[in-house]
Amino acid sequence: MGNWEPMFTPAPGTGLRDMEVLQDYCVLAVRTPSGPLGLQTVPLTDPSGICALQLPLWACSLETQPCQVADSKTYRFLLSSPVQPPTLFHYSPWENQLYIQEDKAGSSLPDYHTTRLEAPSQDGTMVPLTVFHAHAWDDLKGAPLLLHVYGAYGQDVHMGFSPEKRLLLEEGWALAYCHVRGGGERGLGWHRAGRLEGKQRGVEDLAACIQRLFSLGVSRPSLAALTACSAGAILVGALCNQHPHLLRAVTLQAPFLDVLGTMLDPTLPLTIEERGEWGDPLTDSRYRDCIASYSPCHNITPQLYPSMLITAYKQDQRVPLAGVLQYVERLTAAVHAHIGHLSQSESKHQRPSIILDLQPGGDHFGPEDFSLSVEQAARQLAFLYRELGLKEKVRGQKRK
Repeated sequence: MGNWEPMFTPAPGTGLRDMEVLQDYCVLAVRTPSGPLGLQTVPLTDPSGICALQLPLWACSLETQPCQVADSKTYRFLLSSPVQPPTLFHYSPWENQLYIQEDKAGSSLPDYHTTRLEAPSQDGTMVPLTVFHAHAWDDLKGAPLLLHVYGAYGQDVHMGFSPEKRLLLEEGWALAYCHVRGGGERGLGWHRAGRLEGKQRGVEDLAACIQRLFSLGVSRPSLAALTACSAGAILVGALCNQHPHLLRAVTLQAPFLDVLGTMLDPTLPLTIEERGEWGDPLTDSRYRDCIASYSPCHNITPQLYPSMLITAYKQDQRVPLAGVLQYVERLTAAVHAHIGHLSQSESKHQRPSIILDLQPGGDHFGPEDFSLSVEQAARQLAFLYRELGLKEKVRGQKRK
């Protein structure tokens, strides 16, 4: 590699999402430092003549489509967002021009708002935040808010199309996606800053995003819910231990909650493989102390927690079920201890619901059967509506 020369160097904070070579052009799909997706085209005959093209601001997910012929002159890809179904686009590097392909029904472009913000974290780092809302910004004070986070392994929070998210949008919800450190939204450095001893930064970033929305007049704690899956549950569980007052409800799917117990057991399938993300508490006391400081299962204390719906799967080979059961047991005990110190009238209004939905089928990625997936989504939506007290109020609202 001594004679190799770089053809393309991305700007700091840029995340590379995909690449396609079309004859004399290399097309790179990137997530720009400011958040939106874009294309950067490198002419192979003149690498210095890079062309940049910003994709539509509503686009959050890009999926490259196979080339139909070997000498194709267009890059085909699907763009979508959590509330916008996939739409096919064509890009010509020769023209640096983007074309949209309408389906027979005439796919419509988004008729909602996509707002991109930044929230100042505890150490001053600005954390990206994407918000979808059907109502005008000034009308979101009383809107229910569903937040999403992941923040691990250098992976972006999932922002592909979800029919139930579109339903919530149409019923007046605001949907927020927190691009915290530990994820990959701003490149490798963003991931490195939120792994190992930096994992607490992801928790601080998440808290900052929620507080930023409240300060801008979006929703309020009694109408705010947070959802995550797998390793994203670590940040959610830590946030609930450290800042439980920020949320009213939480839904978790296949959650990783016992970080310390898992990383102390090298016989488990992924423990050794994941030492690069969490550290090795068996050989380094620094990592043991660090993990112990944020591990959701080990920092539960008697206090008023948000209501939680935790969905776990008996066939999950990635997240040990024992850790989920231990978390639910400890959390339930802490809630009962807190309630025991309250008067009867106070306990009636401060008793959160802690629900474990243990599914016999499905693995870490959820049920394979479509009908079971629909039932799971329905249970989660029903839980959110009930806990936020929205059954009548939100469904009666009309879009402005």
